Amino acid sequence: MTEVYRDPHATIDDRVADLLSRMTLEEKVAQLGAIWLTALVQDETFDADHAAEMLADGIGQVTRIGASTGLLANESAQLGNDIQNVLVERTRLGIPTVIHEEGVGGFLHRGATTFPQGLGLAATWNVDLMAEVAEVIRTQMTAVGARHNLSPVLDVARDPRWGRVEETYGESPELCARMGVAYVTGLQTDDLANGVVCTGKHFLGYGYSLGGRNQAPVHLGDRELREVYAEPFAAAIREAGLASIMNSYSSVDGVPVAASRALLTELLRAELGFDGTVVADYFAVMQLHFNHMTAADPTESAIQALSAGLDIELPALDCYKHLPTAVREGRIDESTIDESCARVLAQKFRLGLFENPYVDAESAPNVFDTPDQRALARRAAAEGVILLENDGVLPLDPSISQVAVIGPHADDPRLLQGDYHYPAHLEIIYQNRSAEMLEAMEALGMEQGLDQLPEAGGTFSPGPHFTPHVTPLQGLRAALPSAEVVYVAGCADAGDDVSGIGDAVAAASSADVAIVCVGARSGLVADATVGEARDATHLGLPGVQSQLVAEVAATGTPTVVVVISGRVHTLADEAAAANALLWSILPGEEGGAAIADVLVGTVNPAGRLPVSLPKHVGQIPLHYDMRRRGDRSEFYGSYVDCDSDALYWFGHGLSYTTFEYGEPSVTPGSTTEATTIAVPVSNSGSSDSDEVVQLYATDEVASVARPIRELIGFARVAIPAGQTRTVTFTVHPSRLAFHGLDMALVTEPGTFTFRVGGSPYDSEMRETQVELAGEVAHYDRQTIVATSVEIT
Repeated sequence: MTEVYRDPHATIDDRVADLLSRMTLEEKVAQLGAIWLTALVQDETFDADHAAEMLADGIGQVTRIGASTGLLANESAQLGNDIQNVLVERTRLGIPTVIHEEGVGGFLHRGATTFPQGLGLAATWNVDLMAEVAEVIRTQMTAVGARHNLSPVLDVARDPRWGRVEETYGESPELCARMGVAYVTGLQTDDLANGVVCTGKHFLGYGYSLGGRNQAPVHLGDRELREVYAEPFAAAIREAGLASIMNSYSSVDGVPVAASRALLTELLRAELGFDGTVVADYFAVMQLHFNHMTAADPTESAIQALSAGLDIELPALDCYKHLPTAVREGRIDESTIDESCARVLAQKFRLGLFENPYVDAESAPNVFDTPDQRALARRAAAEGVILLENDGVLPLDPSISQVAVIGPHADDPRLLQGDYHYPAHLEIIYQNRSAEMLEAMEALGMEQGLDQLPEAGGTFSPGPHFTPHVTPLQGLRAALPSAEVVYVAGCADAGDDVSGIGDAVAAASSADVAIVCVGARSGLVADATVGEARDATHLGLPGVQSQLVAEVAATGTPTVVVVISGRVHTLADEAAAANALLWSILPGEEGGAAIADVLVGTVNPAGRLPVSLPKHVGQIPLHYDMRRRGDRSEFYGSYVDCDSDALYWFGHGLSYTTFEYGEPSVTPGSTTEATTIAVPVSNSGSSDSDEVVQLYATDEVASVARPIRELIGFARVAIPAGQTRTVTFTVHPSRLAFHGLDMALVTEPGTFTFRVGGSPYDSEMRETQVELAGEVAHYDRQTIVATSVEIT
């Protein structure tokens, strides 16, 4: 008789209950952890007998099929099949594993398409595009058997000193939510049997740590925590069925999230309605005793984390392996293990792994970096280019004869990548394992895991394997075939060597226009100037790049500054010196072609800022939706040495055409009925373009201090020259809800001001006031209705 858990026609609940009843304590705990893929390799070869010995009790997940090797798609797919075969055929219960990997800006795997980093995708403000990118990532992951993606990053980022801002979707809960929902929908699909589990990270408040320091403590009130930092997670759960959550490394109000039942169970599951699996950020469980010092040893760390609701320890069973002993000693009840194990097993059944544990390895390369995927990468990069300033020098005159392309970012493919792109991420393995890096890892309590990390060298070595990348120099030479394009680096991306600036000045002096490409190097190793664990106090361009810009601009040659960076820089000097200023946020493999498309006008720029750019680091935190009085220093308004305004506010971005907004037409709602705002938007210029139409709301009087204005809806709209589109927003009253004095989520009646336009502080924004009628209405975070948009 076939066991119930093997019967695909039985319900998932019945299959889980049957399987759980057959498992030993050790087998249950094995499902709550992972093993590095490379730990199953002996002498550069997969050893099935060795793997069978290591996996005798099974395993929940396998860590990093792409980012721990340099294998090609067919090779890693076959390796995944070999691992599954051991688990299915040579363990007592035959439970397949879940192989996980990263996917912030593309599948982190050799040969996979390199899309823009997360913040660069957010700069497109295009949810349909995001879903297309996610579909490519899903296709490539499933081709090699990777069914769990440790993305998207749903952190709301409000401190640009933090190096990981580039992985996020920016400072707005609404933009983060919309892009996150689109990403999850594209990867998970409406049936996990065809999709990839997405992990929303990092729950919660990780992007607002003390001093912008990575993993530092977070101090946030319950209201801000829910309305701002939890909202993207809540949206992904209620609208896209987000199947996994990863904890933040930080402590919140003194309690490490990895050990916080209040956050991982009471808030996440009870308030937000999450029913998936919670996975640990790498080494987060052991950090409870090495870093936060809330546990005395690995066993206590495991007890704290599992009791809080953290189901799976990643990247390996460092602490959870002690749980069987803890159960036998009476320190934790086996039912707690059963609860997490049941969630893990249910997800494996939903993924269809018991029926289909293997993939077609030989066909895997067919879906890696195809021409269509590269075209999508180019479109994504181009749609994310933000034109910050332009005095008319752009688009470039097609008759231009000589162009000087200058700067360290002009012809270096590595500098088009973010910290979670392959191979930039893998420098931590192949570039160096320096004493500085090892010391830093040991300080985080990661020394137990150091011997698990793959070493460089041999068949499995990650190495600097790039897909073909197009640099700005290459892109411009292709876009301007009749022009003489001269290249001079001028300086490095860091350091104090100015010896090359003279050559750059000479090249600029004899050119019709100078294109200066500058920025920061993103990565995880010590020479990176932005990225995970690469936080900063100075937000100017690294090294002597600002000097390079200033001296080139001083020649009088029209100067276009292209910032290629994941860092939120203070660019006041560059904006003043340049004739045009663009920001391309780590655009990936087609970044140079996309930048050239914008420079020559093939693409009309329509990227918009997903973050505010401060004038000075001393203004931080500075974001568009400050609560009342947060936008000024009373009573003069400004600082003694600087005004309180941003250099460029969130939502800002210029175009080569002009748009005019008509008067909004409003149908007022109530605290229980929707309000509609319709606005005509005309392209009054001479070139076709997209416009990002943004809707902001202000609650004029409320029982608690509310944001000055909140983004509550947006749409990227294609409008041909001379034509008009009407954009209609339908705002459900739950979208205007907030946590009142008693922390109940309510929408209060009263006056609301709605503003529609191209950025929140644009003087041309159209305003209308609505009197929301009715009584105080109660909602919850599981039933908030997103603003819908119709374009006619």
